[in-house]
Amino acid sequence: MADLRAQFMKDYRLTTAEILYHLPDYPDLLQSYIWQEYDLAPKYPVLNKFLDFWSHNLDGKLHSVYVASHKLITPGESRFIRAEFQLH
Repeated sequence: MADLRAQFMKDYRLTTAEILYHLPDYPDLLQSYIWQEYDLAPKYPVLNKFLDFWSHNLDGKLHSVYVASHKLITPGESRFIRAEFQLH
């Protein structure tokens, strides 16, 4: 319920980030990590906090980050249909 309230009141969005990073033992190879959380666009404070933690505490050096976000709750589309279907 708190997630739903945050989406309405503060415009939180489901944010997905693909993080590419260098493997510590094989720096020429890239590994992919998918991160997903509710965050505020366009500044993404939760993602930035996670990336800051990553860069200071993990061995894999960041290569690139691709971000996508989408509002989960949008105005519904409804229309009246003058038909009724019944089975049995």
